[in-house]
Amino acid sequence: MSRDVLLKILDLARWAPSGDNTQPWRFEIVSDNHIAVHGHDTRDDVIYDFDGHASQMAHGALLETLRLAASRFGMSAEWVIRAGQPDNAPVYDISLRSSGISEDVLVQFIESRCVQRRPMRTTPLGFEQRAALCEAVGDAYYLVFFESFKDRLGVAKLLWRNAYLRLTCPEAYKVHRHIIEWGVRFSADRIPDQAVGVDPLTAKLMRWVMQSWGRVNFFNRFLFGTIAPRIQLDFVPALACAAHVLIKPKRAQTSLEDHVLAGMAMQRLWLTASRLGLYLQPEMTPVIFRWYVQGKRKISQKASIDKGVNLLAKRFEHLASANSQDGFAFFCRIGTSGKPNSRSVRKELSSLMVR
Repeated sequence: MSRDVLLKILDLARWAPSGDNTQPWRFEIVSDNHIAVHGHDTRDDVIYDFDGHASQMAHGALLETLRLAASRFGMSAEWVIRAGQPDNAPVYDISLRSSGISEDVLVQFIESRCVQRRPMRTTPLGFEQRAALCEAVGDAYYLVFFESFKDRLGVAKLLWRNAYLRLTCPEAYKVHRHIIEWGVRFSADRIPDQAVGVDPLTAKLMRWVMQSWGRVNFFNRFLFGTIAPRIQLDFVPALACAAHVLIKPKRAQTSLEDHVLAGMAMQRLWLTASRLGLYLQPEMTPVIFRWYVQGKRKISQKASIDKGVNLLAKRFEHLASANSQDGFAFFCRIGTSGKPNSRSVRKELSSLMVR
């Protein structure tokens, strides 16, 4: 197969989702039927990348997207994790071969799939939609749906508390300050401010306040600075959707491969939602905070943050009728809406190639 075909496959694969659009991968064409994906994670700099799990799930989403993209050219793709590489910099070796398979129906949604952070319609999911979403994640996972108003209100309260912790945590501020690209509709390596989900006035205030932790801390303590973003970004959207969906693995997630496979299931769920005319927004912070609790690890220099995160994990487990040992892989809200007019895009393929 030609290098041109391999580049076309990678050009589609690069549209896989990643936390805050970090795109933690680089591509290498090793031979005519061998692609290497050089992964990395952001655990050293990003509080939300607990032990690299979020990045590992993004790697899985990429591998699944690459597999789907290969089907456009009648090829199958199989991957293995290269032995001897550290977990924070894994290398995935992908073998491609011509197999005459038909293009997967999900391929046409790879580029159009995006995040909807604004309120959606509350039209309930239909039986066929729910069944398709359950089938998408495969036999190793099952889905928990939070659909009734009572359930959505419970999630809204959970996210309200979660957002307070997120917005008052100094370690999280370092991430928030970096991930937004201001004054744009599209961002190749971050989140454009117009896609964040707040009104223009709040966006302007956020931009000014987020220039220093001192300003953030002052507004939070004395001017109720968390209220407006929590209402607009968390509470209202949590109510304004068809459902919240939790992917639960059927066995413990203990290895790099486990999190990669969870990311593959996440991407199939997301692309299937797009096929069904639905939009999706990840709600991963409560899952990630719970990983800290399960790992008995501190999040912040502020003891109140860790205390709040422990309480949040218990509320989440109560909401999901789960125990402290159950695995939570991915949490999101889903529903119908108009097409977002702003979104994250991707770096050019040329900048993602190993040189």
